[in-house]
Amino acid sequence: MAARGLLNLTRNTFAHESTINWFPGHMAKGIKQMRDQMRAVDLIVETRDARIPLSSINMQFERIVGGKDRLVVYNKADLAPPEIQQAVQLEMAKRKQRAIFTDTSINKSVSQILQVAVDIAQRDPMKYPHFSIMVVGMPNVGKSSLINALRRTGINRGKAACTGAKPGITRAVSSRIRVLEKPAVYLVDTPGVMMPHIPDPITALKVALTGKCGIKDNIADESVLADYLLFRLNRFDAVEYVHYCGCLGIEQPTDDINELVAMLAQKIGALRRGGEIDVDKTLQFFLRTYRQGRFGRLCLDDLDEKSVADFFQHSLLDAPLSKNQGQKAKRAAQRQRSIEKARSKNLI
Repeated sequence: MAARGLLNLTRNTFAHESTINWFPGHMAKGIKQMRDQMRAVDLIVETRDARIPLSSINMQFERIVGGKDRLVVYNKADLAPPEIQQAVQLEMAKRKQRAIFTDTSINKSVSQILQVAVDIAQRDPMKYPHFSIMVVGMPNVGKSSLINALRRTGINRGKAACTGAKPGITRAVSSRIRVLEKPAVYLVDTPGVMMPHIPDPITALKVALTGKCGIKDNIADESVLADYLLFRLNRFDAVEYVHYCGCLGIEQPTDDINELVAMLAQKIGALRRGGEIDVDKTLQFFLRTYRQGRFGRLCLDDLDEKSVADFFQHSLLDAPLSKNQGQKAKRAAQRQRSIEKARSKNLI
């Protein structure tokens, strides 16, 4: 692999201003169903994508989880660099959130979730005659695959939830799915829910680029996604893409997405009659190859201390409260004002 200092690359930043909004009606219905069932849930398992540990956080869940026990599960860990795990877990711990990384093909990885449920249930067996877990997350971060893996690991049973590459397979809160016999542990699957609005255009690109994380490719501009991917690959020195078209002209990384498309189309035979390049097919191949992990294990989020702090300051901390949280906050403020008023009159 060539060193970045020797490459003829010119871009240090990626300019993009358009954001992406995708919030079908079933997602709003799903949020309401989650709220309605929250009282009957003992543990929230919030599933995120390990490739975008920050960008796959949905602020809506911050508003509805409340004081419930929560476990953050970073799925697709096999597609992300192992070295990010400790940094992410430390950042979550600062926010009093426990985080684990999972690969649904490995039982030992998934069994961590069941152990958390067992530990909570054993605190008070009378309180938890059966234990209920609600699995939430953005579309296709792997929630259904995780549920199936838990069922396989816990009771050696087959699939209980449908899976698929397209967002929106699960469209309603499901009935309970047993995943452990002793203690009795059940899961509730929920529809993947996007943020109604992603204010940062680059965050939206990251979410769309991971493909299985909620934004359909026909909603995003595939040419922009591919160009951003090329930019990030070069920034990471992850230049495996060169091997896909190097014998046809590209012998080192390029910043020019048009050059890449021209060479890659020749390599994969994405040509129409007369030799015209099938741009859409070539872009889709490039994006799909990344999503399959063939360009290496990559994290698209910057996890340095400043980037993480900025993310939480501008995203999570500014998230509006749910109606219930708002009412609680209002009552607490009223109580505080009453105490202060009484003190001013020397009544207490």
